[in-house]
Amino acid sequence: MGMDHDDRMKRVVLDTNVLTATFRSRHGASFAIIQMVAARRLTMLLTTALLLEYEDVLKRSEQVAAHGLPTAAIDLVIEQLAALAEPVELHYRWRPQLGDPKDEMVMEAAINSRADALVTHNIRDFDIAAARFGIRLLRPGAFLELDGHEQ
Repeated sequence: MGMDHDDRMKRVVLDTNVLTATFRSRHGASFAIIQMVAARRLTMLLTTALLLEYEDVLKRSEQVAAHGLPTAAIDLVIEQLAALAEPVELHYRWRPQLGDPKDEMVMEAAINSRADALVTHNIRDFDIAAARFGIRLLRPGAFLELDGHEQ
């Protein structure tokens, strides 16, 4: 069994809540996924809009209160994610079909990149649209199990 076993997820879009969970706990599935990205065992797919959203959310006061990182540290993380990620060009913009424009941004990245999966803590926010476009939705824990990584 090689590393490139076919049923493994290789290219994923991460919802913003996966990033925020990463900063809140080093023991969770979200953190493990980001470690896989850092180790280049997983390709994170990013649009410019989604990267800016990550930055915006991580710098919000309630997030800073939870993770305690200074702005400079967040900037560094964002820079590293941008360097590790595969950039996604938006060729196809779909009409708003989700309740939240921020979710639209995540879904748009998944559709345009032909992602293997969209990883999120809020499956409900995406399920109808994901089904329509054939995008696999997984919570971080389920993603790790499927990919053969135990927490």
